[in-house]
Amino acid sequence: MAIVMGVDGGGSKTYAVIVNDQGIKLGAGVAGCGNHQRIGIDAALGHIKQAIDLALEKAELRIEQIDFVQYGLAGADRAIDFSLLLPALATIPFKSWDVVCDTMIGLRTGSRSHTGVVLVCGSGTNAAGRNSEGEIVQVGGFGELFGDRAGGEYLAALTFQAAVRSWEGREAASKLTDHVAAYFGDDHLGTTIERLLDEDISSVPEALTIVLHEAAAKGDTLAIRLLKDTGRELGLAASAVIRKLGGHQARPIPIVLIGSVLQKGRSSHLMNELQAMLRSENNDDQLVIPEMAPVYGAVLLALERAGIYETEALEPIFVQYGGYQE
Repeated sequence: MAIVMGVDGGGSKTYAVIVNDQGIKLGAGVAGCGNHQRIGIDAALGHIKQAIDLALEKAELRIEQIDFVQYGLAGADRAIDFSLLLPALATIPFKSWDVVCDTMIGLRTGSRSHTGVVLVCGSGTNAAGRNSEGEIVQVGGFGELFGDRAGGEYLAALTFQAAVRSWEGREAASKLTDHVAAYFGDDHLGTTIERLLDEDISSVPEALTIVLHEAAAKGDTLAIRLLKDTGRELGLAASAVIRKLGGHQARPIPIVLIGSVLQKGRSSHLMNELQAMLRSENNDDQLVIPEMAPVYGAVLLALERAGIYETEALEPIFVQYGGYQE
């Protein structure tokens, strides 16, 4: 019986899950940030080891009993990243393991062939794809300075900026002014603006993205426009990935949507604009919103690398397990 582990190392949490080839979860562990770009390789490796140790302890297993480990790590983007990650992960003495960017485990949660495009819109944004030849391309993922115009952090700042501009008359009248003020506990946005200026605040909470969705759901024109712009940006990124992948792609192309803005927010304004942008260039795309947590994409890849290829029947089991519940 094969026993494998999937590890999802993200910007806020690292999640390790151990399963057997029947899909039974034997143990799991959660630790802090696993993205070396944010906290450095030593701290990230420490959190990865902590999550692994907790999972092994709960499963009552030793490292040598794990047949394969699949790491999916945020920040595993470029050759320089792998030059840090590979020797660091090699210090964890698993007999067989592999590491990919977390976009690739996200792709596997919505694509059984592990081909197609994955769009990430969580705290940040990223777009990547893999074709039938195993070629991987990435578009974006490096922040606003490098052209990214989506993600929760970006949208939160945009929401606040739009509310301020509306309050001052530089933008159309919008209920965002009231919604944003209420979020900060104020009756008027002017009070919020003065207080944040006094406190020298340079950023706003990502939760303002929820405020944006709420205003759009109530028909606010400005909020709707911001979400439509985000959908268009995501569509542009996906189309760029499809062009870069070339002709070695199964049809229809699965476009797997990952991250809280897409999986939880599910704004019809954003989704419709995303789909319209895709269909302006590609007639056979297929939007997929996975129900299983990304870590189970790593688990599925680990099972397949361990020689367990009949994994379709396991997917409903992994959906039921949910996300970070340990």
